[in-house]
Amino acid sequence: MAVVVLFSGIVQGYLTPLLPELGAQLHIGGVGQNNIYLLSQLAFAVMTPLISRLGDLYGHRRLLRIALVMVAGGSLLMAVWPTALTLAVGVVLQGALVGFFPLLVGILRSRAPERNRTGISLLVGVLLISIGVGGLVAGALSEQHASAGLWAAVPVAALALLAGAVLPDSDAPRGGRFHYGAATLLTGGLIALVLVLAQGSSWGWAAPSTLGLAAVAVVLLAAWVVVERRAEHPLVSVRMLANPRLAVVSGHTFCAAFGTIGFLGANALFLGASPADAGYGMGLGPRTIATVSLAMVIAGFVGSTLTPRIARGVGDRAVLAAGGGLIALGFVGMALFHDTLGQYLAAALVVGFATGLFESITRTLSAEVVPEHETALAVGLNELALSLGAAIGAAVIGACFAAHPAPGGGHIGESGFLWGWGACAAVAVLGSALALRYRTPQGAHTPAVRPSEQAVETGGLA
Repeated sequence: MAVVVLFSGIVQGYLTPLLPELGAQLHIGGVGQNNIYLLSQLAFAVMTPLISRLGDLYGHRRLLRIALVMVAGGSLLMAVWPTALTLAVGVVLQGALVGFFPLLVGILRSRAPERNRTGISLLVGVLLISIGVGGLVAGALSEQHASAGLWAAVPVAALALLAGAVLPDSDAPRGGRFHYGAATLLTGGLIALVLVLAQGSSWGWAAPSTLGLAAVAVVLLAAWVVVERRAEHPLVSVRMLANPRLAVVSGHTFCAAFGTIGFLGANALFLGASPADAGYGMGLGPRTIATVSLAMVIAGFVGSTLTPRIARGVGDRAVLAAGGGLIALGFVGMALFHDTLGQYLAAALVVGFATGLFESITRTLSAEVVPEHETALAVGLNELALSLGAAIGAAVIGACFAAHPAPGGGHIGESGFLWGWGACAAVAVLGSALALRYRTPQGAHTPAVRPSEQAVETGGLA
């Protein structure tokens, strides 16, 4: 499972740093590069509920293998034949990686429920580390030739396919039928919603195209809810959406991802800004920025692997609330102390630690609050909340930047970053408040930890 998650992280981390140089090499302009990124976000949003539901219906291992083949095929296509078209096709195929985590959790909960919490925390840690490593490896490979960085994912893809071949299947009960009408409505609604979030700042939030597409998203998603309520075999049970514990966990995920993931692009902008030109920033180069990002994901790995132990000590609700509080603390620290790299890095490491904490506890709880046969879909809905939170966070931060240009133009004003940090902190506080509404089911308990799991938690990874 860790090898599969390693592949997922490498794929998520390796392409974005390569796009500027790839664009110059392949004659893809800024708009084209943005469209490639947009395609990947659309693929993530659409495939998350579909692959998760299909896994619950037809077997988690079967869908995991299909998803692995799709992602590996997209990665190989981009590496062997890099063009604007193959990059577009490749990122769409790579979108199937959003199914890895829900399907793996479905297998884990079925075959080794006593390892569920420690297993999820370790997988989250591997995911965070591999995202950081993916960018560094791709950057190193691309120093001589930009397209060489595209090969970073190919060897790991081969290992992941082998891992998928030897994994056992879950023995969770299956049944029901796939609702194609509901899938069509949900897909159309999510595409419209993600387009609005991704393009609203460039189109203008009050522009007719933005408002019209937002109306389409609302209509399609409302129609999807109506169809689901009447369906004998719904795609996503409305009862699941009404589950108060899943709603709290997914809402907290949305709020936490708003800042921790939504601010990643802006974080690189601040670190790379020249103090002489912009009046703020650290003036770092790409490799140093990647190193800072790697330090943040290492902190996230620590937070993730410590989550089960912390939850046993203080309870799930306290961990949820603490995650939001630490995120807010980190962004407040950035707003108040960003004159030196040491100050900024200290605040960034707090955000990184909290990222591991919230990603581990929310994925764990989203799996535990539903029956076993709905595990993958529940985790998938939580993944969708994470993606939407990150997209909306990035859009809001972008709006803050656009509203606060530096005098004379050409740069983002420092006040734009202050407003962005403030928005991230405020939404994180909202996530903490929401977490306080979480109630552990009566009779629920944390599974006993085996000695081997205790070794993992105390650093015995070997």
